[in-house]
Amino acid sequence: MDWFIIGTAGHVDHGKTQLVKALTGQDTDRLKEEKKRGISIELGFASLKLPNGDNAAIIDVPGHERFIKQMLAGVAGIDMVMLIIAADEGIMPQTREHMEIIKLLRIKKGLTVITKIDLVDEEWLELIEEDIREFIKGTVLAHGPILKVSALKNQGIDNLINEIQKLAEADTDHHREGQLRLPVDRSFVLSGFGTVVTGTLWSGEVKTGDIVEIQPIGKKSRVRGIQVHGHPQQSAKPGQRVALNLSDVEVDEVPRGSSVVSAGAYAPSYILDAKLQLIESAAKPLKQRQRVRVHLGTSEKLARINLLSCDELAPGEETYVQLQMEEPLIAQRGDRFVIRSYSPMFTIGGGTILEPYGEKLKRFQDEVIETLQIKEESNPEDLIIYTLDKIKDKLLTIDDLAGQLNLGTNMVRDYVNKMEGILTIEGEGNRYIIGQKTYEKWLAALCKELEAFHGKYPLRPGLDKEEARSKLFPRFSIKEFNLLLGTWQKESRIKTAGAHIYLPDFTPALDEKTKQLIGLIEDVFLKSGFQPPAFEETFQKVKAPAAQREEILKYMVGQGILVKVAENMYFHIKTIEKAKALLKEGFNQKEAMALSDIRDLFDSSRKFVLPLLEYFDAQKFTKRVEDKRVLFKKD
Repeated sequence: MDWFIIGTAGHVDHGKTQLVKALTGQDTDRLKEEKKRGISIELGFASLKLPNGDNAAIIDVPGHERFIKQMLAGVAGIDMVMLIIAADEGIMPQTREHMEIIKLLRIKKGLTVITKIDLVDEEWLELIEEDIREFIKGTVLAHGPILKVSALKNQGIDNLINEIQKLAEADTDHHREGQLRLPVDRSFVLSGFGTVVTGTLWSGEVKTGDIVEIQPIGKKSRVRGIQVHGHPQQSAKPGQRVALNLSDVEVDEVPRGSSVVSAGAYAPSYILDAKLQLIESAAKPLKQRQRVRVHLGTSEKLARINLLSCDELAPGEETYVQLQMEEPLIAQRGDRFVIRSYSPMFTIGGGTILEPYGEKLKRFQDEVIETLQIKEESNPEDLIIYTLDKIKDKLLTIDDLAGQLNLGTNMVRDYVNKMEGILTIEGEGNRYIIGQKTYEKWLAALCKELEAFHGKYPLRPGLDKEEARSKLFPRFSIKEFNLLLGTWQKESRIKTAGAHIYLPDFTPALDEKTKQLIGLIEDVFLKSGFQPPAFEETFQKVKAPAAQREEILKYMVGQGILVKVAENMYFHIKTIEKAKALLKEGFNQKEAMALSDIRDLFDSSRKFVLPLLEYFDAQKFTKRVEDKRVLFKKD
């Protein structure tokens, strides 16, 4: 199994760090100031080998109210919480605030540990336990045991380890599939190595040599080295405590709150749709546009709350909101977050991210609320269809889709394989997933553009592929766009020829007058042979209207009547074929010919012969060897 992550919670000086040391033998207070003051300031980490051989990691978080943001960074992403309450003090202010955070983050498993039992008598211990049972009533901890320990005397530690193992073995929801995501909680420079970042790997796998991305700045880096729980490794898996040595990144480019992710998997956002709950103990209602501190993963960012269906949110109530961030945030659908008041700082609420890439929504709109309900309540099948239908101009793989939905890759693949209304296109080693509605919408947009183009330029062979891609589908790569075009062509929805796209029933339209003009122009080029005139001269000679000249030229080149040899130099296709025949005949008599020989052969001048020979060289019909030409021969 993956590593089972345990987070501690509780009031300052209630024995969290001593308990972790008793469980693991490791002291998680690593800073001099922590040891001096006897409290945890930063997050501490320790590994625990369970009796059955499974691995667990304990995140020891600070309890002092000034260090709540470190606590939030540590508790995000854990599988189980240990709420620690000292027997000599009982429930205290940070106990209550930590419990609010546990509820807001919807941590699914936990147990309660009464520490320092050696400091109180049995009667007092019973009173404390009774208070605790009332305190945890209605929470996830009510389903777990209350254990009594003394870390100092090693009393009750074995029993606690056994209870942790039971919860780990029952952890059927322990899934962390998807793209790489490592929220950074610490970064520093290590002499001789460079920048190192640490964090708990939320999802995905990372290997030495992988190219990763630092978000929200979007900078790419290579993983030079990996440590897992302090030991060098070639790879790291979800749930493990990881240190990554990153190349080409300065330490100030990857501060706490950054994320190391798979390249291209996540994008920073300034607007996030969410369901928000204000805690019952909040001192006052949450106002529209109130400024708050948003804690998600290891990041703390300021934001304004846009209440979508009310002007204020009362304590204990919940509603749909948009988090309008002052700085970009990396998030995923389903992420839990906590908000704290701007000043003074108190935990006041939290919720779930429903859409990490939101667009500004209007308030008090039924349609807006219905859409958010779909995002919140829908099953995976509905979410897949919803996500695919709203994609504008991007092709998604199964991994991309799973990452956006925060669902397991295998689960998404199983749903996609059995669902209707979804198309798959394979190419370039990828399998792309497209909703039928989106697929038809894209095709309709292209056909509309082609219809307008054909109407405006009836003589042209079609719309240039690159022009169509950059105008309609700018986020597609050339390979992806060609893959779509190939699929539509197989279905006879469009046609392509060379660099052009056109509708299946389209043929360049020529009225009688234009046909006559083209015939006259063609005759001029045929008669001029190897000394063709400039096109503008030809137009003037046949008296073609200025407005039609460019279209007629493109038509004649597109139809293969004229061949562009150099800038403003065109030859009739029959002249090109005649030149090839003459060259073949000449090379039968001479293996190599100089420019002067070919000039005499064509009865022309250097002005025309040299560009023509350079054209034949590019076409691999002839080949220049020193100052002569030979026939091109394939090896």
